[in-house]
Amino acid sequence: MSQLSWSQARAAAHAAATPLPPDTVPLAEALGGTLATSMRAAVPVPGFDLAAMDGYAVSGSGPWQVSRVVLAGHGDPGDLGAGEAVEVATGAPVPRGTGAVLPYEDACRSDDQVRGAVQDGRHVRRTGDDVPIGAELLAAGSMVGPAALGLAASVGLDVLALRQRPRVVALLTGDEIVHSGRPGSGRVRDAIGPQLPGLLGWFGAELTLRLPVPDQPAGELAAALAAAQGEVVLSCGATASGPADHLHTALAELGGRLVVDGVACRPGHPQSLAVLPDGRYVVGVPGNPYAALVAMYTLVQPLIGGLSGRPLRHLPRARLAGDLPQSAVDTRLVPTRWAGDTLVPTGRDRPGSLWGAAQADVLAVVPPDWAGHPVEFIRLAGPGG
Repeated sequence: MSQLSWSQARAAAHAAATPLPPDTVPLAEALGGTLATSMRAAVPVPGFDLAAMDGYAVSGSGPWQVSRVVLAGHGDPGDLGAGEAVEVATGAPVPRGTGAVLPYEDACRSDDQVRGAVQDGRHVRRTGDDVPIGAELLAAGSMVGPAALGLAASVGLDVLALRQRPRVVALLTGDEIVHSGRPGSGRVRDAIGPQLPGLLGWFGAELTLRLPVPDQPAGELAAALAAAQGEVVLSCGATASGPADHLHTALAELGGRLVVDGVACRPGHPQSLAVLPDGRYVVGVPGNPYAALVAMYTLVQPLIGGLSGRPLRHLPRARLAGDLPQSAVDTRLVPTRWAGDTLVPTGRDRPGSLWGAAQADVLAVVPPDWAGHPVEFIRLAGPGG
């Protein structure tokens, strides 16, 4: 199977995914989920005619006789006849028959009479002005952020129909890997595992297990893949063709069908995606930490998006500064920072180093034979995922 271009691999990962079933989730647990059905307003916003300013709700032409005060949250405001007014606070319901609200600063009051110039309808928010009842607010496939939760609450919703979150198991391969402290001679710290909770949360998935898997005996990886309980299994390392790279052998033993077997990109070209006979997805993530990060955005992010029922997003473009090494075949994923409207490479982007990526805002997607035109870019996960 020949390796795919970077864009082909990203599209193939998304297309390979079958969306997971929906579930009903309370708002308190919905952050980061994906809508399985559209979000519709159960109530209008505002839910009643209300004052948009502190002042006087008036009916007809002035002067107006002020009869009472109406505050927010204090029941039925009653009716208002021509030539009558009530004092109102911002957000308070206005009486039926209100034509406008006269703000305090435009009013002249003497005892129980008030005068001023008003424009019909001014400073009154009518029922459903912002959101009519039944309106489709967000389409199915939308990711639920903090503002979406507030919106859902404002239209009377307590639960949302969300796609089940993909569960991810990470198998961290390599006899040389240590997971805490200072690595000794010939050993290296795991720099992939600490990235995964934030990245997968950002993508809309849940990391359920991180499991170290030794290189020897060779059958350990196949056994770990077979036992992993999740829709997606990451094999971090063991993806190339060296003596300790057992992923392809394990996939063949388990009957896995390769969807992507290598990607024409740097770093991260020995990445892969396979589907097991039971429908689980296995992503081969290179063992170098920056190459692994590239694979997470190349294959894992679109795969999670497809499982969550989200469309594959078109990537935005921006100008890229500087001279970069050219390739006739490979797409380069370059860590960059914003400088005005231009992307500037951070440097320090070898496959084994996360220094440049840690300083970056986005990954610039630099195609083969780039000639200075604007490039696509991927926004990197922020603090906390």
